[in-house]
Amino acid sequence: MSASEAAWPPGGVRWLGLAGPTASGKTAAALAVAARWPVEIISVDSALVYRGMDIGTAKPSAEEQARVPHHLIDILDPADRYSAAQFVRDAERLIGEIRARGRLPLLVGGTMLYFKALIEGLDTLPPADPALRATLDAEAAARGWPALHAELAAVDPGTAARLAPQDAQRIQRALEVWRLTGQPLSSFHTRPRSEAAAPSTARSDHVLLSLEPVERRWLHERIAQRFAQMLDQGLVDEVRALRARGDLHPQLPSIRCVGYRQVWEALDAGLSGPALHARLMETGVAASRQLAKRQITWLRSMDRQALPADAPDALSRVLRALSDLLAN
Repeated sequence: MSASEAAWPPGGVRWLGLAGPTASGKTAAALAVAARWPVEIISVDSALVYRGMDIGTAKPSAEEQARVPHHLIDILDPADRYSAAQFVRDAERLIGEIRARGRLPLLVGGTMLYFKALIEGLDTLPPADPALRATLDAEAAARGWPALHAELAAVDPGTAARLAPQDAQRIQRALEVWRLTGQPLSSFHTRPRSEAAAPSTARSDHVLLSLEPVERRWLHERIAQRFAQMLDQGLVDEVRALRARGDLHPQLPSIRCVGYRQVWEALDAGLSGPALHARLMETGVAASRQLAKRQITWLRSMDRQALPADAPDALSRVLRALSDLLAN
């Protein structure tokens, strides 16, 4: 152990972050970091929180989770909802607990909103209004979420541009904020925050690395390979088991996760056999590519050190970058 590692965890770095688009190699990089330094992993992933959703989320295996402590995985039932505010509260608590154990928190994932909320803080938004949400749900049932997305684009183009036309939860929240306050949701995200309102991580006491491909084709090939592997591993059966519960539906955040929504819709359409597989390879891969594109757009707006995910020595570059940063 070097002199810089003797005083652990380092006082100048409160937590490490490892971000990147889907299929960029975050899990392998995180395990490589864990083999080199005493860390505990905090998942920054809005899908990994759900129990019973393992294949389609590319959840770390039991063996991988046994190699290093993981947090914020399998903490909710798929019928429940999880928010950025809840993530910040959980992450702040875990960061303190992990450091108290003499380890360094390593935050790993691709839900960039969670990273951004932890780093920059959350705006004071109006609380949920059950009556208004019921009204929006009724409008969506009558007109469809793409119509409400178009309505959102007219009053809050910045937020609408970040959302897919079927992203019911976020479209609903953005329209709810607009109708309650007369202000677009995007305006809250650009307002300066007071020091008291921002979390302690706003002091730049973190290191954020990002695995980003130089060649987009490399990522597209990995996405296609991984989705095909998920189908081979039983993703359709996993979704069938969720459907069989009877209390889940496509409007829930869990079922809207990429992969799960596409399988759910294909089963609703009565597809099976080769037709089902072909449909899912088309829709699932396309949705995963769109997700990766949104993730990369988020990352480019964030203060991070980007590393080439498609470099042959990507893992070595991550370790060298962290070694240099932690030594300073």
